[in-house]
Amino acid sequence: MRFDTRRAGLLLHPTSLPSITLADVERWLDFLQAAGIGVWQMLPLGLPLGGLSPYQCASAFAVDPALFPAAPADMHGFMDWRSRQAHWLVDFARFMVIKADQGDTPWTDWPLALRDRDAQTLAALDVSHADKLNAVMVEQYRAAFHGQHIRAQAAARGIQMFGDMPIFVAHDSADVWAQRDLFLLDDAGHPVMVTGVPPDYFSATGQRWGNPHYNWAAMQADGFAWWRARLRAHFEWFDLLRIDHFRGLVAAWEIPADEPTAVHGEWVAVPGAELLQAIADEMGTLPLVAEDLGVITPDVTVLRHRFGLPGMAVLQFAFDGHADNPHKPENVHPDTVYYTGTHDNDTTLGWWRTLPDEARQQVMRQLDVSDPDAVLAAMIAAVLESCAALAVLPLQDVLQLGSEARMNTPGTDSGNWTWRFTWDALTPELASRLLRQLQKTHRCEIQPRP
Repeated sequence: MRFDTRRAGLLLHPTSLPSITLADVERWLDFLQAAGIGVWQMLPLGLPLGGLSPYQCASAFAVDPALFPAAPADMHGFMDWRSRQAHWLVDFARFMVIKADQGDTPWTDWPLALRDRDAQTLAALDVSHADKLNAVMVEQYRAAFHGQHIRAQAAARGIQMFGDMPIFVAHDSADVWAQRDLFLLDDAGHPVMVTGVPPDYFSATGQRWGNPHYNWAAMQADGFAWWRARLRAHFEWFDLLRIDHFRGLVAAWEIPADEPTAVHGEWVAVPGAELLQAIADEMGTLPLVAEDLGVITPDVTVLRHRFGLPGMAVLQFAFDGHADNPHKPENVHPDTVYYTGTHDNDTTLGWWRTLPDEARQQVMRQLDVSDPDAVLAAMIAAVLESCAALAVLPLQDVLQLGSEARMNTPGTDSGNWTWRFTWDALTPELASRLLRQLQKTHRCEIQPRP
């Protein structure tokens, strides 16, 4: 996607469709086209581990087959696809089959021969569990087959697909089990250092995410082969990709694994420039968006600009007394994806309703509105009217929904990832209103259906 053209997108994960899957995706794409929306952004498509969060998944390559309809797929291409994907597919299938046999326990608790990938034991597994392994691979192929069909349907309507990639991977994943040398682990496979962010204004103990850190020396030694393969896999699905926690490609907060909080960690430099250059050398272009929210040091911005990557801004973060706040509409640059809020924010209406009176007055002053009921519309207009090349609205904001429609509250384990809309909310009148707004703000490139 070029960032020299003004576009608008809607943010909606497939689990928020009425079917909770992509079975009704054509109707959704028809609405996007009717509304003049040129970009569909979603969250990661991976297979969640023991919950619903798409940011902790069983593989950095596999997708969640439950997202895809149980429609038949053309199996003629299966063997060729399986051969091309073998670098991750074989070990993913093994991981899932063993995990099921072991009662879903983490791979570090498996019998030693399986935990440590004894060659004879894995060869015996390939024979004794051939049907189960093949079933896992077929499931992934069917998802990929339908995914390509969905991408083609979107492209035919002039809609680009915008994906999301967590920078780190889950410890209990096929990737870490299969390539332990690429992660900082002890002899038993447990992390030596884990991920997170240090204490800040929002948390006195920081955030301890718990993902294993990469062994960047090992990754650099083979030309970042795992990362390049990961990006290739994502671009089979998407036209544009967000890298979550982009500042982790400059330096990462390493926390000793035995520390219960993120307080006692340290910033450790990461060869992010070398990684991005290796990807650029292979791909030619970098259709990436840097998630650069939060406290961002100048070296992070330098890296982003060096590779021409757009960053992010969120209007909900704009309302303070600092003139240089990068989230204020007047400070947003064209190389930006500008949001009213993201999947981690409350809906804009929910956010507005929970603000104290003084903060509400500040918001209304900055938006130059006198009616509190006009704030949501003014915020949507501010994002669309900005000079950001891509303006993205969560569907919840377009539907004027409150906190009951929030997608995720960071740091909480329940009530997340479950919101979905109903079709009666997507009226022709809503599509027409959006289309007029996008035409007025010069963000409509695609032709609505007659």
